[in-house]
Amino acid sequence: MELKTRSRQRSLEFDIGELWDDLKRRLTAKDDVFDEDFDEEIHRWAQKWIEISKSDDEASKGFTHIDVYESASNLGFVGAGIQLAPNMARILDRLGCWADVEKEAVDLKETSIRQGSTDSELGHVDLLYIRKTYGCPHMVGHRSSLAGALYEACRREKAISFFFSTSAAGVNTFSPRPSFTARPRKGEPCVIEADVLVAADGVKSNVRAQMLQELGVDAEVSDSGQAAYRIMLRREEMEHDPELLHLIDSERVIRWIGEKRHIIAYPVSSKNIYNISTAQPDTNFAAAPSATYTTKASKSDMLATFSDYCPMIQCMLNLVPEGEVCEWKLRVHNPLPTWVHGAVALLGDACHPTLPHLAQGAAQAIEDAAVLGVVLSRMPDRSPDTINKSLRVYELLRKERAEKLVDLVAASGRALHLGEGAAKAERDRQFAALKEKKGAVPDKWADADVQKMIYGHDCMQVAQDSFDELFAKL
Repeated sequence: MELKTRSRQRSLEFDIGELWDDLKRRLTAKDDVFDEDFDEEIHRWAQKWIEISKSDDEASKGFTHIDVYESASNLGFVGAGIQLAPNMARILDRLGCWADVEKEAVDLKETSIRQGSTDSELGHVDLLYIRKTYGCPHMVGHRSSLAGALYEACRREKAISFFFSTSAAGVNTFSPRPSFTARPRKGEPCVIEADVLVAADGVKSNVRAQMLQELGVDAEVSDSGQAAYRIMLRREEMEHDPELLHLIDSERVIRWIGEKRHIIAYPVSSKNIYNISTAQPDTNFAAAPSATYTTKASKSDMLATFSDYCPMIQCMLNLVPEGEVCEWKLRVHNPLPTWVHGAVALLGDACHPTLPHLAQGAAQAIEDAAVLGVVLSRMPDRSPDTINKSLRVYELLRKERAEKLVDLVAASGRALHLGEGAAKAERDRQFAALKEKKGAVPDKWADADVQKMIYGHDCMQVAQDSFDELFAKL
């Protein structure tokens, strides 16, 4: 997917790669192995390119021609639940996208961390203070609602045009004017030249690979040792059981934790869908090709993975139809030496893939997009040197924060997955102290200090305030 933005002689290209149609081909063929783009990545990257388009149009004060090239033929109802944290909501509200997202989202009032085997509560955090403290709520929704709202917001802007069924065949040049080859499904390939190319093509980013090869840098994608099941249960599947009905009618996130595994769940889509995501040891991908991120999974294997969890969990997992279990491989890569080469910049999982334990992967990519919109709007001229310096300002504003969160996510996941021993005993002591409103929360997603660091950061305002000083130092 590519986005081309022009303000007179200024343009921006945005590359995501071939996501959607690969999903459709695989689903139709009923392959045993899926690309990871099946769910998480489809709407994650749809969000990114639309957000880039919207932030560039709103924040840049002068971009008048934005073309978006996307390999899929359309946007559809695909994806899983997503947490809509205040740092994301603040940006979307500023860009005129939030109201439509909020309509179907569920406003979280509390979170409960529970022992998976017994369903006994380890810790409880009241989230009512979030809206008052940070000016935005913490909500949860469906990825398709978020992508759809962003898309409709872009369609309201006369400057933005969409060209579906067109993919990118690779970057041809990185500077002084980057170019890539656009390949429409029907028609001849053509070379698109721009002033700026932004690549948000995910953890398997081809642009990142090309960029690092040019720079002589090796940063291979590595396994996290974890995988995830993602499950969507409809209200009508749960309403027969009062205990399950109570879950979908709540305004609560629950995380059930156990050794090396956890489950997190919450209602989305106006409480008509219950979203369940897991994390567990990666055992089913060990023999798979390195390019394989998603596979059809066995329902019996899924049930066995959580066989020691409480009966309510067993009941929910048993509702998943046989043949509809998919498992995602969670992969990361080491911090990159740079996100920028010439007039090309990386965004989102292409440069800072984030495990899901803090629910910040999409939010951090949207922060990338928002900051990028600000720095491009502040460029004093359109020379290649100025463009490169402006992209480096973007990197200065985003890289340290994003990578700090990546490390924090990994640490939080380790704490949640502790087995029996002294470390687990200390973690559970901290959970017990939480009931007396003392100390930090071992689940960092629910920790007030971590929330302040994440939710209290206004990335667009920081970019506005810091651009001139940072630009002058480069």
